[in-house]
Amino acid sequence: MLQKKYRLKKYSAFIATYKLNHIVADNNMCIYFGKEKTNPDLQTKIAFVVSKKIHKRAVVRNRIKRLMRESFRLIIKNSEFENIYKYLSVICVAKSDSVNADFHSIDTSIRNLLAKNQ
Repeated sequence: MLQKKYRLKKYSAFIATYKLNHIVADNNMCIYFGKEKTNPDLQTKIAFVVSKKIHKRAVVRNRIKRLMRESFRLIIKNSEFENIYKYLSVICVAKSDSVNADFHSIDTSIRNLLAKNQ
């Protein structure tokens, strides 16, 4: 689980991040990046979205979110991909191919997308 200080919760922040349209994507997921920080003291907020269109069962959707959270937790813990800290918000949205994916494929997908953004 991500620490509270890293969680994006405000609806207005979600809308603002989506409107910027700064996206990187592959077959498992897409990642939206928010505005770049002007104040380096502000914390980067991260959100995970799995739509009902992906799978109708909440158990499956929650599993995908847990896998994405764990991948980001490890990235933050190991201080990898410093470029995500230059944004105010990051939203990770799952696609339908992520239903059958295991942790390794989701982790490599996230790491490839973050590397693509540099």
